[in-house]
Amino acid sequence: MSALPGIGDPLPDIALTTPDGAAIKPADFAGQKLVMFFYPKDDTPGCTTENQDFTALADDFARADTALLGVSKDPPARHQKFIAKYGLAAPLASDAETGGLSDALRIWTEKQNYGRTYMGMVRTTYLVGADGRIARVWNKVKVKGHAAEVLEAARAL
Repeated sequence: MSALPGIGDPLPDIALTTPDGAAIKPADFAGQKLVMFFYPKDDTPGCTTENQDFTALADDFARADTALLGVSKDPPARHQKFIAKYGLAAPLASDAETGGLSDALRIWTEKQNYGRTYMGMVRTTYLVGADGRIARVWNKVKVKGHAAEVLEAARAL
């Protein structure tokens, strides 16, 4: 298994799928900063709050020349419903079921809850510089105040 990408490394350029079915890759954001926030599942309390927080700050991220992209394993049609239900402004993308970007980053992993073992997304955020290299990583994110903290880091980059 290859080394895990870290600070200073390029984000693996693995395609994701937008809600309308188009392909999108980290390299598509070359020349601007990018915040990729990976979250477990659409329309669950923590994930909804996280997406709403990034949406509330979307204009501030744009002024900081920073693109946003929320990523989960949910299918594109579910993303469309999630966006419509909550009026989300931060774009979303679906990661491949197997061999996707979250697999390459090793944040799609075995989890345990109430004695049940299952595969799930570790809530993780990457701040990527305009050069395409990882500038900062937040692992096992706690949602409260996270989007504002990421915005400050993006402004400082």
